[in-house]
Amino acid sequence: MRAIGIILAGGNNHRMKELSQKRAICAMPMAGSYRSIDFTLSNMSNSHIQKVAVLTQYNARSLNEHLNSSKWWDFGRKQGGLEVRTPVVTASNSNWYRGTADAIYQNINFLKNSHEPYVVIASGDCIYKMDFGKALEYHIDKKADITVVCKDMAPDENVERYGTVRMNEDFVIEEFEEKPLQAKSHTISCGIYIIRRRLLIELIEKCVEEGNYDFVRDILVRYRGIKRIVGYKMKDYWRNIASVEDYFSTNMDFLKPEVRNYFFRQYPDIYSKVDDLPPAKYNVGSNIKNSLISSGCIINGTVEDSVLFKKSYIGNNCVIKNSIIMNDVYIGDNTHIENCIVESHGTIKANSNYVGENGIEIILEKNERFML
Repeated sequence: MRAIGIILAGGNNHRMKELSQKRAICAMPMAGSYRSIDFTLSNMSNSHIQKVAVLTQYNARSLNEHLNSSKWWDFGRKQGGLEVRTPVVTASNSNWYRGTADAIYQNINFLKNSHEPYVVIASGDCIYKMDFGKALEYHIDKKADITVVCKDMAPDENVERYGTVRMNEDFVIEEFEEKPLQAKSHTISCGIYIIRRRLLIELIEKCVEEGNYDFVRDILVRYRGIKRIVGYKMKDYWRNIASVEDYFSTNMDFLKPEVRNYFFRQYPDIYSKVDDLPPAKYNVGSNIKNSLISSGCIINGTVEDSVLFKKSYIGNNCVIKNSIIMNDVYIGDNTHIENCIVESHGTIKANSNYVGENGIEIILEKNERFML
């Protein structure tokens, strides 16, 4: 494919509450065995984009560890490959990324040293499957300067937290509002952009030179009437994990057979770093209903409508309902957990009771396991 990829994976979001205190949003566990960035990386690989830069910043340790080998997404190549780039202090700059445009600017050499004519920019915290090649063909056919991937949301969906767009009959974007107080359109930007590499360099350098650092506000919104910016509509599944509620409901979507079939049984595949773990073990007395159980788990109790990530232990007579249990969690005997997210590496003492009565409750427990 005649494009390089840039994945924006450095941001933080206070709406994720305690879940983002120890990891980047793009490193959030998803669907039992994946992380959110796996979906964007897999889309890049499946679209035959051979050179990708992941721009990380906030709480990037676990994300960098996840990306320490590019072979899992088939980027282990002699040409191109996967680059993980964090902010660095140089003789001319000592700033962290001050915005999405500044993040690209501080890695402008990645663009200047490439030869592909186009760039695909995508966020790493969205769950979807997409062929970027088809979007690039659309971009070329429309003679666009910038193409924004969009999606029509349901009428009852709260779209004020997204960037909303309004297009004319030729799909040229006439209005672009970032997180409007009152949305005039239910068509949102999915945070995926296609642009010519040389134009991107020009716009980014001018943007930062003027003291502006945000790609959406200072480039897309500002150049809306000057450059030809068009929308490309995505019709398939797309979710953004921008809040605790979004994260919970997106994971719960994977309990639906049609969603699992779409992502994991239909070509192309979604790839992730593979851990060398045994299959899940279901002991006598365990009872599983409509749940995702990952490798390395040991189940002794009842699990219903829940997602269990790797290496979780569920004790005797436990009841887990409508909950997410993250990696390496130990849950003691006779514990009841419902409508909760249990943070990774947690240890829940025996006979505990956690029920999220006013929304999803996040459980942070770090008890010593040998004391149980």
